[in-house]
Amino acid sequence: MTRTGPYIETDAIVIGGGFGGCNSLYKLRNLGLSVKLIEAGGAFGGVWYWNRYPGARVDTEMPSYQFNIPAVYKRWNWSERFPGDEELRRYFKHVDDVLGLSEDTFFNTIVTRVQYDTTLRRWVVLTNTGLTARCKYLVAATGSSYKKHSPQFNGLDKYAGRLVHSADYPESLDVKGKRVGIVGNGASGLQIVQNLAKEDCELKVFIRTPCFAIPMKQRNILPDEAEMMKGYYDGIFDRCYKSTSGFPHNTRFQSALQASPKERKELFDELWARGGYSFLVSSYYDFLLNEEANSIFYDYWAQQVRARMTDQKKMDLVAPLKQYMLVGTKRPSLEQDYYEMIDQPNVALHDLKKSPIIEFDSTGIVTGNGETTEHHDLDIMILATGYDAVTGSILDLGITDKNQIPLSEKWKNGVLTNLGIMIPDVPNLFMVYGPQAPTSLANGPPFIEMEVDWICKAIQKLQTEGLESVETTQEAAERWKEHVVSVSQHTLYPKTDSWYMGANIPGKRREPLIYLGGMPRWWQQCTDALEQWEGFHTSS
Repeated sequence: MTRTGPYIETDAIVIGGGFGGCNSLYKLRNLGLSVKLIEAGGAFGGVWYWNRYPGARVDTEMPSYQFNIPAVYKRWNWSERFPGDEELRRYFKHVDDVLGLSEDTFFNTIVTRVQYDTTLRRWVVLTNTGLTARCKYLVAATGSSYKKHSPQFNGLDKYAGRLVHSADYPESLDVKGKRVGIVGNGASGLQIVQNLAKEDCELKVFIRTPCFAIPMKQRNILPDEAEMMKGYYDGIFDRCYKSTSGFPHNTRFQSALQASPKERKELFDELWARGGYSFLVSSYYDFLLNEEANSIFYDYWAQQVRARMTDQKKMDLVAPLKQYMLVGTKRPSLEQDYYEMIDQPNVALHDLKKSPIIEFDSTGIVTGNGETTEHHDLDIMILATGYDAVTGSILDLGITDKNQIPLSEKWKNGVLTNLGIMIPDVPNLFMVYGPQAPTSLANGPPFIEMEVDWICKAIQKLQTEGLESVETTQEAAERWKEHVVSVSQHTLYPKTDSWYMGANIPGKRREPLIYLGGMPRWWQQCTDALEQWEGFHTSS
């Protein structure tokens, strides 16, 4: 239910109702604070509230993708290794039932402006429902994948068919007997194609950059097994917190260049069969640091994919023998039978690099290369074009700092934060799962728990020391930015245009949006900074 009202005042406000927001509300209440949460959707779940397209599911395996809250998990068992969107929404309903989060939440409410009152030293939050809220502490848990990106193709307004964005996929979309096109080859595009290919439709997949996908190896989890695994939860969660990427997988501190071809194949075969992200996170450490090592991974992957396909032209497009991309520098996807599905005769692939989209018209799209054009008749067009990731949703909050300078102006020359948690001249505002932190290259729930724990420790420290507010210094934020950039430059990530680098949105500044130094390195700096407020300014 949407609750509207003219005004509320509380100790803390949390914006966003996904993992970050729910965790923040739960832990801030445990500090004894009065807390309210504001959520744009009609229920908790964040991206899992909105993602309802065919085949939507998480790519982190259970039990590591959940809240480490015994009261929650002792009465919940996952039914699949990689749960789908429906099960994840049921999980968030269970979390609410156990923790009673709804009683402090405003659903269907969009924050339109956030400003700092320097006289009262409080944040004022304005919303689309007319609600005005004031608080001492503000947590922006808006996530990395909320503000959808819809490319402005020429003539898009002329298209008379059904236009669907993957983030707004309707409850029921009848594709039977229809000509369906899809643009976008990230996780959502892959999952939609993988499922719609099984339907009675003609599916045309427009590919600019083929996805890098590895086997999910999905399976059901029986209740007895799920219950048994709870005896290992402490060890699994502890491993997540201490690992570079937040995954509990085994790690291997060996270069791919030091292993023999026979050793590499044996390891690759083992990890490939295991499924999930094991092929990358449990393998040779240097595939994201060294192009020669990266090519070894690519060559193995391409051979595995091509062996599953029969159509020569299709396999040459999606898994060419000559390496076309650096493995892992765009978000890898997990697939179940994607390559078999695109190999089917009812699925056509179109190479947008050879013949890009020129325009939409009333009946479909026109592609061409300056010499020839082709018209594609389409009844339904699906844009699986992702999000203005990492920064888009927080910039949409309309934040202004204590000097009345908008965040969009503060970041016009690049993102500037300290530890990915605080922004200069922005007192008592904390970001969860935001830019310049491990964020999207970490397993979300355990990483978010660490961020929220730091925020709670910072607030406790303020209260213990009788302080009113904390903010990062400009100098500390500039040092952190230099560190984020420096670490990135020692990897292969900057060599690829990806949303990790802000390169998927026209006009968006290209810069490393994710801290690539790993969770332990980031956490150590967070811990050190908090001891003596190093890099922060406090006031009483």
